[in-house]
Amino acid sequence: MSIEDWRRKIDEIDSKLVELFNERSKCAIEIGKIKHAENHRVYDAEREREILRRIKAENPGPLDNEGMQRLFERVIDECRRIERIEREKKD
Repeated sequence: MSIEDWRRKIDEIDSKLVELFNERSKCAIEIGKIKHAENHRVYDAEREREILRRIKAENPGPLDNEGMQRLFERVIDECRRIERIEREKKD
């Protein structure tokens, strides 16, 4: 494949990632509503550790576990931010 072919493939994957990130964010918003109704904090350290353990266990590479963890930490952080924004709208 040419560089253009590889770039088109990356563009397709990026489009899928955008869809998946938004789907994950919608789930986080719904979870945030439940947390708010049940007076739970937005941040759940144990849940975050659980997610990071799971993604590392599932990671076949070539991206190493440290890189995968950094990516997921950012995704989790953004979902947590969305939860807070939605919570502020309710208060």
